[in-house]
Amino acid sequence: MEYIYLGNSGLRVPKYILGTVPFSGTNGFEAAGDIDENLARRMVDMSLEAGINMFDTANLYSKGDAEKVLGSAIKGRRDEVLLTSKTGFPLGGNPNARGASRSNILTSIDQSLERLGTDYLDVYFVHLWDGQTPIEETVEAMTSLVKSGKIRHWGVSNYSGWALARTFTVAEQSGNIPPITQQIYYTPEAREAEYELLPAGSELGIGSMIWSPLGEGLLNGKIGRNKQAPENTRQGAGWPEPWVQDQERLYQVIDAIEEVAANHNASVPQIAYSWVRDRPNVGPIVIAARNEEQLKENIASFEIKLTQEEHDLIESTARPVPIYPNWHRTMSSFDMSSPSEKTYLEGYKKSMGIEE
Repeated sequence: MEYIYLGNSGLRVPKYILGTVPFSGTNGFEAAGDIDENLARRMVDMSLEAGINMFDTANLYSKGDAEKVLGSAIKGRRDEVLLTSKTGFPLGGNPNARGASRSNILTSIDQSLERLGTDYLDVYFVHLWDGQTPIEETVEAMTSLVKSGKIRHWGVSNYSGWALARTFTVAEQSGNIPPITQQIYYTPEAREAEYELLPAGSELGIGSMIWSPLGEGLLNGKIGRNKQAPENTRQGAGWPEPWVQDQERLYQVIDAIEEVAANHNASVPQIAYSWVRDRPNVGPIVIAARNEEQLKENIASFEIKLTQEEHDLIESTARPVPIYPNWHRTMSSFDMSSPSEKTYLEGYKKSMGIEE
């Protein structure tokens, strides 16, 4: 396993992180999986054996039950693992049990620590943008948690580019501690993060951690032009996410991945993980599995090395439309682009038919 620094910090993390959405499978998360404590413990064993020592969860997952299962699975070996959790989604009827307010952050961290059976987290995330709470309040609350020792670092998730930059700037200029990572949605089909989030992360020193590189089950290998999602999967059980902008475009991506998978005698999920893992500006990616067999297969994808031609084949099927100011920058100031965005502008050149 490869280890990288997470953003502009001294924290070294594995390129693959194990996600825990399938842990427990209660309180509305039944379609995601039903991993109990025994299987979770085995998955932690398998992950550690492969060099994956970081585990990602949230108070949202099964409304806290996933944290409890993970806490049981790592009991007695806290010093061997890195833990993350998140807060922000509304839980219950308490009007203050939501968002990025000081009240919710300080209450949620204690609840998560208790469920996980630990006295600190390595990274704590604001799970979604809260446009009603002053950014100053959020960064001050997170800074206080770092200084108190309850968390080592903090991050944000599902922010826009301007919200990410504003949060970082407010923290830095006020003498508080900025976030070191953002957790964002990015797949071979869903490429919107290339517009601003991925370049912004690199420019600001904020590591881009990718959640659900398989598109919440869209790229599990069981979905395609003539294949319907099985009922025992998220996409076959009415899971509301993700939004797919063009169904035909999704099928074209799956077709391309299947072609590459055949070259490697690999599965669609393995190729999807490999492609996202190697993309520019991408930090660690969060993998997941519903059973031991899936986890073994997903971990094995780390050894798959795609050729440039294979990368390009998948990339070209779902390249984002060069919306403004990207088309203008591509046409008028390509040579002045930063390294973090130039790779995407080169793709727009191809889409726009601009010769070198």
